[in-house]
Amino acid sequence: MSTIQKLEATATVALTESAIDQVKQFMVQENVAIDTAGLRVSATPGGCSGFRYWLNIEEHPLPDDSIVEQDGLRIFLDASSATYLDGAKVDFISTNDAAGFKVRNPNEPSDCGCDCSEQCPA
Repeated sequence: MSTIQKLEATATVALTESAIDQVKQFMVQENVAIDTAGLRVSATPGGCSGFRYWLNIEEHPLPDDSIVEQDGLRIFLDASSATYLDGAKVDFISTNDAAGFKVRNPNEPSDCGCDCSEQCPA
């Protein structure tokens, strides 16, 4: 069961079970402690759909980060990204051709359908 807790968060970002599993696998591969590390999800204006996204595993949050915890995974959000990401969902999609994270964001001003600013290769 997936639950989201706001720990200091001003916004909520949810990850699918598939995305959580993949991030945890990356954390094990990178030998980072899951109890202190987390996934930084960042967004800036740009791209044809309105935003560009970055996903990074970081060992510790920054002092001014908001932290969302979901199924034992900490998600770090800086203040400006939190504004853009409120209500967003991150999924991990794997097909025969490619694998990567996809951000579905209700705050995007448009959706051209090309996925160029929504997909982050694994």
